[in-house]
Amino acid sequence: MHRTANADIAEAPVVLALKGNYADPSIIRVGADYYMTHTSYKHVPGLIVWHSRDLLRWTPISAALHEYVGDVWAPELVCHEGKFYIYFPAARTNWVVTADSPHGPWSRPVDLKLKGIDPGHVAGPDGNRYLYVSGIDIVPLSDDGMSVVGPPRRVYEGWHYPAEWEVEAFGLEGPKATYRNGYYYMTAAEGGTAGPPTSHMVVSSRSRTPWGPWEHSPYNPIVRTASASERWWSRGHGTLADTPHGDWYIAYHGYLNGFHTLGRQTLLQKVEWTADGWYNIASGTGAERTELAKAAAQGAEPQAGGHVAGDDWEDDRLGLHWQWYGEPRRERFRPGGGELRVDGAPGESPPAPLLYMAGDCAYEAEVDVIVRGGAEGRLMLYYNEQAYLGIGVSAGGVRHFRSHKSYASIPCRGDRVRVRIRNDRHIVSFHYSEDGVHWRKYDKTADASGFHHNTFGGFLSLRVGLDAAGEGTAVFRRFRYRPLESPGDSGRSGGCEETGGRA
Repeated sequence: MHRTANADIAEAPVVLALKGNYADPSIIRVGADYYMTHTSYKHVPGLIVWHSRDLLRWTPISAALHEYVGDVWAPELVCHEGKFYIYFPAARTNWVVTADSPHGPWSRPVDLKLKGIDPGHVAGPDGNRYLYVSGIDIVPLSDDGMSVVGPPRRVYEGWHYPAEWEVEAFGLEGPKATYRNGYYYMTAAEGGTAGPPTSHMVVSSRSRTPWGPWEHSPYNPIVRTASASERWWSRGHGTLADTPHGDWYIAYHGYLNGFHTLGRQTLLQKVEWTADGWYNIASGTGAERTELAKAAAQGAEPQAGGHVAGDDWEDDRLGLHWQWYGEPRRERFRPGGGELRVDGAPGESPPAPLLYMAGDCAYEAEVDVIVRGGAEGRLMLYYNEQAYLGIGVSAGGVRHFRSHKSYASIPCRGDRVRVRIRNDRHIVSFHYSEDGVHWRKYDKTADASGFHHNTFGGFLSLRVGLDAAGEGTAVFRRFRYRPLESPGDSGRSGGCEETGGRA
């Protein structure tokens, strides 16, 4: 049996909680505080921890991973007996980091020597701790949660959707456990996580024990994109969270229709519990009275992906809105005193650009660039080492470059050039100014609509990057990021409100 929508009953609206590529949200509540972390891929610092009091306004408070251990996928944030844990897969194993506070400091990662992805923590009725991993297997943990003490065992086979549905693959993963009123509720992901718009979903089952037997929800799938006409595509990978007042929500991720380049963004919907003990997406009636709706009514906006609108680098430590791709070369990037100094690296390809999360459909990023020696300072849009484009400043002037091609330099006067990249709904243009007032447009414009997972793999997003190439140093000052207002928009949404499909 599978759920069919009733056109006469409006579901609780899908709410964008965090702009940008924040996939696989893992969310917990401790008292009146909510904490959340996400997949961080190859980016370092990784496992950024966010804090909120209303599920809509989120602030980054720490990074739990400061070294590169491989591609970091769907984590599990846990508070167990007053201590915080993050379990996460990377490099064909699973790891754990711990802290006494979500603000950190976090421990160095410990290798659990456990295969599988998407770990999910559960405390059993026997007083023992366990991890689920994709498949779905269960594995016993030590009392301190820092090691595996037994072999994995298959305990859950998933719910099977109709064969005619257009999904990417069965892909049973993302196991999350919630204990309520004598039942362990398994919230899992199926259907793949990209591919066709109707891939991915959230399904639910319950059992009296963490290892089954399982009864599937009559409301499955709880979350799914049923049509390419919808505003959010490939919705799935859910985790439940309750409020101090007894409301319940499900956090999951999805692609904005037409904007795979932004990655999978964190979404929320209100859920309600039925009389026979199942949860389902709440009806629209009464949803306006929730904490989330109240925050929205007070003018709260979803947090932009980069957290801040600019940087003047007054501090000698980089903020949490900056990350490297892959093994960080921290010694090349030296912030402080109102500037970011970046030592060049030989060759055309950026080895480790410093990246800022873009969270809008239309935006501009700009920065002052001063070059010393034979360096080229670069402002770019970066997907990965095979896919990037931008504008560079050197002693020879300014030029446009792409991962597969470079163009002629245009001479500039003075030792400082302000450069700008404008990404207006995938149409990317490049601009420069010798005085910061009068701007010229470089005679090349690009279409970046294909810079996403379904083209290049990796589940990444197109980010703003800073780097230096060649021998010498590039100095960056006054970095600014701002959403662009598009016709019909309020100016706050970065041009996303007119995207096709329904909200």
